[in-house]
Amino acid sequence: MATSTHTVTNQPPPLVAYNVFTTDRALAEALERHLDDPAVREAARRELAELGRAAGSAQAQRWAAQADTNPPVLRTHDRYGRRIDEVDFHPAWHRLLGRAVAAGLTNAWGRPGGHVRRAAGFLVWSQAEAGHGCPVSMTHAAVPALRVDPDLAAEWEPRLTSGVYAQGLRPAERKPGVLFGMGMTEKQGGSDVRATTTRAVPLSAAGEYELTGHKWFCSAPMSDAFLVLAQAPGGLTCFLLPRVLDDGTRNPFAIQRLKEKLGNRSNASAEVEFAGTWARRVGEEGRGVATIIEMVAATRLDCVLGSAALMRQAVAQAVHHASYRKAFGGPLADKPLMRNVLADLAVESEAATVLAMRLAAAYDAADRGSESERALLRLAVPAAKYWVTKRCTPVVAEALECLGGNGYVEESGMPRLLRESPLNSVWEGSGNIQALDVLRALRGAPGAAGRSGREPVPLDAFLREVGLARGADHRLDGAIKGMLAELAELESAEVRARRLAERMALVLQGSLLVRWAPPEVADAFCASRLGGDRGSAFGTLPYGLDQAAVVERARAEG
Repeated sequence: MATSTHTVTNQPPPLVAYNVFTTDRALAEALERHLDDPAVREAARRELAELGRAAGSAQAQRWAAQADTNPPVLRTHDRYGRRIDEVDFHPAWHRLLGRAVAAGLTNAWGRPGGHVRRAAGFLVWSQAEAGHGCPVSMTHAAVPALRVDPDLAAEWEPRLTSGVYAQGLRPAERKPGVLFGMGMTEKQGGSDVRATTTRAVPLSAAGEYELTGHKWFCSAPMSDAFLVLAQAPGGLTCFLLPRVLDDGTRNPFAIQRLKEKLGNRSNASAEVEFAGTWARRVGEEGRGVATIIEMVAATRLDCVLGSAALMRQAVAQAVHHASYRKAFGGPLADKPLMRNVLADLAVESEAATVLAMRLAAAYDAADRGSESERALLRLAVPAAKYWVTKRCTPVVAEALECLGGNGYVEESGMPRLLRESPLNSVWEGSGNIQALDVLRALRGAPGAAGRSGREPVPLDAFLREVGLARGADHRLDGAIKGMLAELAELESAEVRARRLAERMALVLQGSLLVRWAPPEVADAFCASRLGGDRGSAFGTLPYGLDQAAVVERARAEG
C-alpha cells in the first residue's frame, strides 16, 4: 500500500489578507505627525486603510505575479502594415494602475496634506507591485513642470489629476484622465542631458515645434503625452509631446524596441525615434533643464518612497516567515542571532520610511510658501535619494536569506523584490549624480527646490532640521560634529561626495528617529549607524539593545 510522504509541516502561512498601512507602525505614526488638521488626518486614515487592505489582499498579490510574469509586448504594425507603435499589457497591469490612479497617487497638488497623503499611499500600494509605479510617478511629477506655462497647465493639469484611468490611445481632450511619460536620456549622453542631439524646429509663434531625434530610454511609452528635451534654436528646451494629435491622427513616435530589464518587468521602457513629431514648448527656449528639473525632483522623492516600500515589504516577509518557521527547538524569530538580523533590517526600513515621509511633509510646506522647507528639499532630496536607494538592495537580499532556500524560489515573491531593488538607485540620476547634486546645493548652485531670487541657504535649513535633536543622543551629536568637519573642506569635496552624501543622510535619519521613533529603534540606529558599533553585514547590532521590541514593531500580520 502506498504511503503518503507529502504531509506539509513547519511551513509558514502566506502573508496575505492583511492591511499594509495599519500594520506599518512607522508609516501610520508619520501620517499622524505630519497632518495637523484633524479632518484631513481622519480622511487620510480612512483612504489609506482602504488602500492598505487592497494592497495586502490575495487579489493584489495575484495581479502582481501576473503582471511580472506576463511582461508588455510591443506591436509596431497592425495586420495591414500600418505603423501603430502600441504596447500591450496583461489585464493585471491595468487593474493595478487603475487602482493607483483612483487612489489619488497621481495627484498631490492643491489638496490639504496632499504630498503626505499621496506619499503614504505610494509607499503602501508599491508594496503590491512596483513596476506600474513608473507612469504613476511620471504623471504626478509632470504637474510642477507644466506650471511653468500657465496655459499648458490649465489645459493638462485637470487631466493629469482627475483620478480616472482611461486605457487606450486617443486624443487627450476625449479622455477623462491621462498619463505622462518622460524622455530625456539619449544613447550618447546618458545623465549628461546637455549632450542631447534631438532637434526642435519652430513651426509657429504659438510655441509649436517639429522634433527629430532618438531617445535611448523613454519611460512608460504607452502614455498619452511626454515631457522631452530637444535642442531648439535658443538652446536645450523642454517640450510636451502628445501621442495622439487633436484630429485623432498618431503623432510620429516610432518605438524601436522595449528594453529587456533586470527587474521592473511589468513596466515598459523603450527606445523611440521622432521624425517630424509635433510638440509644444514648455517654458522658454534654452531653459529646458530648469523646466524639467521640477519633474525630476518630484520623481526623485518617489525613488526614496519606492525603495522604502521595497524594504518594508521585504522586512515584513522576513519577520513573518521567521515568526512561524521553527528550527532548533523554537521559532526562528526567537533565536538571538536571527533576532539581531531582523532588528537590524527593521531599523533600516523604519529610517527610510521616516525620512521619506519627512520629505513629503516638506513638499507640502513648500507648496504653502515655506522657503526654508524648499531649501531643505534642495539638499535633503538628493542625499536621501542617494542613500536610501543604495541601502535597498542589501536589505532585500538579507531579508530573502531569512527565508533560506524558500526565499530563492520565485513563488515566494522575494526574487521579484530583489530584481526590483537596484532600480531606484539608477532611475532619475544614479549615485554619482545625486552626490554631485548634494555638492551643488552646498555650494549654492541653483536647483529644483528654489525659484525665488533670494532664498534660504540649503545647508542652513538642513542644519536647523538636524539640530532639533541636538543634545538628545551623544552619538548623534558626535556624528553632527564629524559631518561639520567634512563640510569645512568643500573645495576638495568631489572625490568625497558619496561619503558626504551618506553622512548627511545618516545624520538626518538619526535626528528624525531620535525625535520621533520609539527609544529602542532610535537607540539601535544611533549605536550602529552613527556610533559605529556594528559590522559590515546586517545582524551585527551590539549586545544590550532591545531587539525583540524592534522586531515586534516591524511585524505585519494577516
